[in-house]
Amino acid sequence: MAPTIVQCSLACAIAWILAKEVVGHPRPFFAPIAVLICIGVASGRRLRRLVELVVGVSLGVGVGDLLILRIGSGAWQIALVVALAMAAAVLLDSGTVITLQAASSAVLVATLLPPTGVGGLDRMVDTLVGGLLGIAAVALLPPDLRSIARREAAEIFDALERTMLETAAAIDGRDASHMVGVLEAARGGQSAAGRFPGTLTTAREIAAISPIRWRSRRTLRRYEAASTPLEHALGNARVLARRTYAGLYAGEPFPPCLPDGLRRLARAVRLLQAELEEAREPGEARRAAVAAAETASAVPSDGTGFSAHVVAAQLRSIAVDVLIATGLDDTDAIAALPPVTHDRG
Repeated sequence: MAPTIVQCSLACAIAWILAKEVVGHPRPFFAPIAVLICIGVASGRRLRRLVELVVGVSLGVGVGDLLILRIGSGAWQIALVVALAMAAAVLLDSGTVITLQAASSAVLVATLLPPTGVGGLDRMVDTLVGGLLGIAAVALLPPDLRSIARREAAEIFDALERTMLETAAAIDGRDASHMVGVLEAARGGQSAAGRFPGTLTTAREIAAISPIRWRSRRTLRRYEAASTPLEHALGNARVLARRTYAGLYAGEPFPPCLPDGLRRLARAVRLLQAELEEAREPGEARRAAVAAAETASAVPSDGTGFSAHVVAAQLRSIAVDVLIATGLDDTDAIAALPPVTHDRG
């Protein structure tokens, strides 16, 4: 929080000085306000949305100033100003962000801050100055992008590991009720996986305009490459957990190789997390994923229920997802797995 406070305070002061001393506006109220708006919404937003926000606010302020200065303030004036500001925004861009920001800024000018002089476009210029400075502040004083990626990814890795380990424990203990909590954890991880690509896109865009975060780009690319297979892995883990619950509830037998394979797969997940965080080559994670698939590949054909074979197949699918997350393509990941054998018990 401290870096954000410093970022906001310095950028606001600089925006005021630029608008007042360089542009020559005596009370550039909108310049520091625009800075705060930009920095406040920068976290978790696309760079395009940030630019749209600046354009929308500036347009609304400009239209409001020009019209209210000449026609005064009142109910019909507000209706007219909002309509014209939104129409101008639609002509510039069909996005809802520009349109809504233009409308809300026009209302602000028409009601709380009506123009008192003959400046006309002065406050629009102030808003542009503040907005551009806000974007510059995001670029020059950005958050630690690698830490953001690691924190978001940790939720996914935690959910995957917990699903594997808790499922293995449920099979060992023949406890179907234990799987209820496992399914809840897997669903929570799926939500985190759904948010992850958007977070990475925002981080990548900030890294592209921020010189001090250029070194983060390689790490972010690796996380981006891993995000989709990790989401698939969580989806497969949920299927695995549901089938385990059904099999345990029905009293079906599960061979010991399955909980062993699940624990090995949990280790592969943690190795992948460490290798992504440390930007290391993912050799250990690959070997652990292949070992997990190999352990679960020899499910006996006799004396084993249907659910055990489904769980084994899902375990292999998750191993493939982990291998793809390490950088292998689909074909190489599938080829890396050992063939399925059906030993007779």
